This record gives sequence, structure tokens and C-alpha cells, in this order.
Amino acid sequence: MRLLDEGIPGIPKKISPQQHRILDYLTIGAFGLAGALMWPSNRRAGIAAFLNAVYILGFTVNTDYDGDGRRPLSFKTHGKLDIVQAGFAAAAPTLFGFSDEKKAWFFRGQAMNEIVVLAATDFPAAQRRRFFRKAA
Repeated sequence: MRLLDEGIPGIPKKISPQQHRILDYLTIGAFGLAGALMWPSNRRAGIAAFLNAVYILGFTVNTDYDGDGRRPLSFKTHGKLDIVQAGFAAAAPTLFGFSDEKKAWFFRGQAMNEIVVLAATDFPAAQRRRFFRKAA
């Protein structure tokens, strides 16, 4: 995918796989906290936030960030799943029927943030690490 390989012109690939892992766990926490805070006033928004958190957690714990082959998902596959998650976060307010509420902006903002993180992440880095480990 072009976004993962080339990024967006003008955005340097500065985020390493290890930094991306930290950002993933922060995103999981943000969606979890948002879900807990939204639950009392809008359960649909809370459910959407929890679904995002669980989805990200599911593929984050299975991602081979180090390029050593110990986890089943490659870092590049993780990036493709991140694109799906960004789309779901952006669509969640409409899908769950709260697009006209202020809570919807949290999801849209998270989706925009995800696209910027994807564009700035050096996805080939994990593959390069695997190549150099095999060569050594």
C-alpha cells in the first residue's frame, strides 16, 4: 500500500516500530477511557469506543514490531489493519447513530491522528531488522 511505503509527501518517516507500539497502547487507553466516560450518557458511543480499543488491542498484541518473527502479524500487516481501524473510527459516529453529537469529534480526531501516525511510521524498518538478523 502506498501510504505505508511512501507515506504522504512532506511527512518524514520518523516513527519507529517501537514508538508505534507505544502509540498503539496509548490509543487503546484513549479509546478505553473514552468508552468509560461516554457510557453513562451515550451507550452507543461507549460501545463504539470499546470496540475500537478491543480491535486495536487484538492486533497489537499479535504484531511483530521487532521483526524477529515471534509474533504472527507482520508490522506491515499491522499498518493495513490500522487503516481499517481509522476508517471504522471515522465511520463509527454514523454507524452508531451519534454523528450529530460532540462525542463524534473524538472519533473523527482519532481517525485523523491515525492517518498522520501511519504516514509518519517507518513500516519497512521491522522488515529491515529481520533481514539484518538473518544476515548476521
